[in-house]
Amino acid sequence: AKAQIMLSNPFSALTGKAYVRDKVCQEFKALGKENFRTLTIIANSRKFSNATFEEISHLVGEIVSLAETCCAEGADPSCYDAGSSALSAKSCGKDSPFPAHAGTAECCAQEGLEQKLCLAALHHPPQELPRYLQPSNEELCQAFKKDPKDFADRFLHEYASSYGQAPLPVLLGSTRTFLSMVSTCCISPAPTACFLKEKLERKTFSLLTLMSNRVCSRFTAYGKGKVTFSYLTSLAQKMPSASFEDLFPLAEDAAEVFSECCDSVAEDCMQNKLSEHTAKVCSALSAQDERFADCCKGTNIMQNYFCISALPPAPAPKLPEAQKPMNKQLCSEDGALHAKRYLFELARRYTSVPDTFLGKLYDASKKVREECCSAKDTSACLDSKRQQMGEELPRFLEKANQLCGQYNELNFLDFKKKLRESLTQMMPEAGPELLGQLVEQRADFASTCCSHNSPPLYCASKVKLWPHTTPCHAGSQPLH
Repeated sequence: AKAQIMLSNPFSALTGKAYVRDKVCQEFKALGKENFRTLTIIANSRKFSNATFEEISHLVGEIVSLAETCCAEGADPSCYDAGSSALSAKSCGKDSPFPAHAGTAECCAQEGLEQKLCLAALHHPPQELPRYLQPSNEELCQAFKKDPKDFADRFLHEYASSYGQAPLPVLLGSTRTFLSMVSTCCISPAPTACFLKEKLERKTFSLLTLMSNRVCSRFTAYGKGKVTFSYLTSLAQKMPSASFEDLFPLAEDAAEVFSECCDSVAEDCMQNKLSEHTAKVCSALSAQDERFADCCKGTNIMQNYFCISALPPAPAPKLPEAQKPMNKQLCSEDGALHAKRYLFELARRYTSVPDTFLGKLYDASKKVREECCSAKDTSACLDSKRQQMGEELPRFLEKANQLCGQYNELNFLDFKKKLRESLTQMMPEAGPELLGQLVEQRADFASTCCSHNSPPLYCASKVKLWPHTTPCHAGSQPLH
C-alpha cells in the first residue's frame, strides 16, 4: 500500500511542475521522512544523471530539510516559499554545491517564481550507456557493513542515474529489492547461498529495469512513430519470412505500451503491459519460427521478452528486389505507411543493417515526403530524390550490412582481424599506428551500435561522422 502512496503524485513540486507547499507536504506526510528522502535521491539522480554523489547529496539534504521544517505542525505558511527562494539563491551562487548545469545562468537571470520554476525544470541528458556495475557479493557486504546508510544512498544514486529512463515505479521496485537482498544476505550465516537465491527471485526486476530503460530510452529519442518503425524492422530482421501484415500490428502494440508506461507512475504498468505484449508476439509468431517458439516456452514472461529482444538477425532470404512506392502513393494520406512498408522490405533483405542506420533512412524518407509533397512539381522533386537515393542507397546498405554481419558472425578477435585486412586493402598507404586506431574505432562502433538494442542517440551521432568512424565511406550523403 505504501508503494502505491509513494507513486500517487510523485514530486510534482520537485520536477518543475509547481513549487506548491501543499503538494510537497502531502508527499512528505504520506511517505514519512526516510521514504521521501529515498524517492528524492532517485528522482534527482535520474534528473541529473551526470551529477556527482556529493552534488546529489547536497540537493537532497536541502529538499528534505525544507520539507521537514515547513511541513511541521504550526509552521509559518510562508516558510516553504521563503525556503525555496533561498534554495534558488544558493543554486545561483558562485560556489553552488548543487548539480552543475549549462542552463543555470539563464535561469538565474530571471526572478521570483520564474527563476524557481526554470531551475526546477533543468535536467541532464540521460546516460545512454549505463555505468553501474554490480560489485561482488564480498565487496557489497564490506561496503554495507562499513556504513549501511551511505551504502544505500550511493547505490540509489548510481543505479538511478544509470537506469534513469526506466519508469519510476520500476526503479523503485528494483532498488528496494536489491537493498533488501543485501541487508538480508550480508548478515546471513550462508551469504553465498542467500545471494544466489535472492538474485534468482529478483531476476524479473533486474530484466524489467534493463529492458524498460532500453525501450524508454528509444521511445524518448524517437517518438511514437519512429519507435514503431524501429520495432517493426527489428522483428523483420529476426524473422524475415514474416509479412508486413504479420508484424506491423505487433510494432504498433509495442509503441502503445511504451507511450502508456514509460512516464506512468502506475505501479505495475510496464510489467503488466509488456507481459501482455509478449504474449501477443508469442501467439502470433511462435508457430512460424522455431527461435521465437523456444523463447516463448518459459514461464517467466519477462525472460521470454528478453530472449526475443536478444535474438540475433536471421540470414536474409532470397527475395526479388523491393518494389519502391509510386509517387502518388508517397504523397497520399497513407504515404507514411507506404514508406514504412518499403523500408520494412529493405530491412528483411539486409538483416544485419542495424537500427541506427535504418533510422537514418526513416528520417531521410520523412524529410523527402515533407519537401516534395508540398512542392510545386511533386513528381519532379520525388524523381530527383529517387535518382539520388538509387545511386547511393545500395552502397550504404551493403557496407552497413557487411560491417555488422561480420560482427554478428565472427568472434571479436576474428572480427578485428577481418577489419584490419579490409582496411589494409582500402588504405594501403596507412601506417600500422593509424590502422590500429581505425580498427579500434570501428570495432568499438560495431560492438556498441550493431545490436538492435544499441543506444539510439549515441549511435546516431556516430553515424553522422560515418566516414571517420566506420569503414563505410560511401552512403553517408543521403542521410544528412
